[in-house]
Amino acid sequence: MSFINYSTKEVNCKIVYVGPGLSGKTTNIQYIFENTQADLRGKFFAGSTENERTLFFDFLPLGVGDVRGYQTRFHLFTIPGQTFYEISQQFILKGVDGIVFVVDSQSERMEANIDNFENLKKNLERQGYDINKVPLVIQYNKRDAASAVSIHELESTFNSMRRPYFEAIANRGEGVMETLQSVCQMVIRELKGGEKP
Repeated sequence: MSFINYSTKEVNCKIVYVGPGLSGKTTNIQYIFENTQADLRGKFFAGSTENERTLFFDFLPLGVGDVRGYQTRFHLFTIPGQTFYEISQQFILKGVDGIVFVVDSQSERMEANIDNFENLKKNLERQGYDINKVPLVIQYNKRDAASAVSIHELESTFNSMRRPYFEAIANRGEGVMETLQSVCQMVIRELKGGEKP
């Protein structure tokens, strides 16, 4: 649910990166931050715990131009992957406009991916969202891993909705900006199809 600031003529949109712990969510956000012009980005907030590199969220607004005369600003967040952070997950999903689900391609992480995807569906339902209607892009990260599962298997497991997907090696920046661009375009299409600010 984008927030419109009439005084500054800005539409603020929230994109949340979701996935199991250490799947590459924070790596995505850090790469985007480091490769965005300083005048287009806000402050980067990160926390860490023993098990997860992101405790609560990473905050990153990106100016991406105008929609009907209003500047569009994206706020990027990550959600902690462990289920014991469920209250944080529900809080961060509140008001979400778009989601990037980051899958860890390693075969030994498949169960964690599936659990996290099911948890995402439940948390969206609790917020009144239908996962089939929310702009969603899937990123298959760690494609360089020796135990990487085939794209065919990943697609049949996670993408019955036929959403856009991208192969990525986030720690090299591969597939990161393409994933972001795709989810931003989906959110902007939703904005343009909605009521004028």
